Amino acid sequence: MIFYDALRQVISLAKQKVDDSKIVGSKYLQMSGTVLMLFVFWLIMSGGDMHPKFLFYGLVTSVITTWLCYPLLLVPNADGTRLYYAFSVSIPKAIQYFFWLMWQLVLANIDVLLATTAQDMMTKIDPKIIRFKFHADNPLAYAVLANSITLTPGTVTLNVTPDGLYEIHALTPGAADGCLGGDMQRKVAWLFGEGNCNFEVVNGEVAA
Repeated sequence: MIFYDALRQVISLAKQKVDDSKIVGSKYLQMSGTVLMLFVFWLIMSGGDMHPKFLFYGLVTSVITTWLCYPLLLVPNADGTRLYYAFSVSIPKAIQYFFWLMWQLVLANIDVLLATTAQDMMTKIDPKIIRFKFHADNPLAYAVLANSITLTPGTVTLNVTPDGLYEIHALTPGAADGCLGGDMQRKVAWLFGEGNCNFEVVNGEVAA
């Protein structure tokens, strides 16, 4: 019963009228990308079976799933004037951001390692709560930034308010400077095509 109730809810959402004029980007291009992604996933899960029957089933299933779930993948901005597709990030940009983030993880690991193995460890480790504001029209940018900060050793995202205020716990001065420097904020804004990065430090640092 729970499965059928959930299925009915999904179908009812799929039948809801979506204002195409609010969608950022091409709706059909985005849906085609979702179908392709699901079809590739089908091929992987089916062990690469290329029998025509399985290819047909996979394609039909991918199309139906995309049609049912597409409204669930549209995320409105703060004032509801635009709808952003959940996977609308440019693939070349996403690849560049991934490798950039991996490099930041390496640098942050080195910073934490040096701080925790130093003879004067108590002076190298200086926990602080830092705050800054980050504004983006695409709501997914907020989630990507918060998770990127948490993934980076030495920093944890404690809270993100609806108005874009981030509260971050930073373990070392290097981690704090990295967050307050704005490099990651600018990179996320670039990833989502936000143009100029709307970022500002709020009240500096607070001892943890």
